[in-house]
Amino acid sequence: MKVEPGYPLADEVQTMALGSLLAKHLQGRGRVRLRGELGAGKTTLCRGILRSMGHLGAVKSPTFTLVESYSFSEGQVYHFDLYRLNDPDELEYIGIDDYFDENNLCLVEWPEKAGDLLPAMDIEVELIIDSTTPLSPGRIVRLSGLSSSGVTLVQNVTRDLKREFR
Repeated sequence: MKVEPGYPLADEVQTMALGSLLAKHLQGRGRVRLRGELGAGKTTLCRGILRSMGHLGAVKSPTFTLVESYSFSEGQVYHFDLYRLNDPDELEYIGIDDYFDENNLCLVEWPEKAGDLLPAMDIEVELIIDSTTPLSPGRIVRLSGLSSSGVTLVQNVTRDLKREFR
């Protein structure tokens, strides 16, 4: 696993821009684990990815449905929010394995709720609320490559982050 240093995200606009960068490098495929406390911006990041891919409709957190599906010419995107999952075995009922085809992009919020039922991920995006500026808290993002393709993807996204955000 390769962990990059944290990068500041000043606001929702920069979080959406990071989503756009991720979408550019993911190219409609991969497995992304999203970590961060409530309100850290995980769904906003997903919205940035989906908007960059051409989705014009609403992007809401699938907290109650567990998964939302989006179709693109590049393939399927599945956005999971496992926050309300009571037992990892519930994922068996929705056929979790069927979603993680190599031609799909899977974005998973609250992956720790799945126990060990999720397949190996390519990257992890951790969003941390930066409370050093309490009137307008920003975020710190940390990217980690979890597979060989994920390490390359994180290196490329990091290169672009340095160019665009600093």
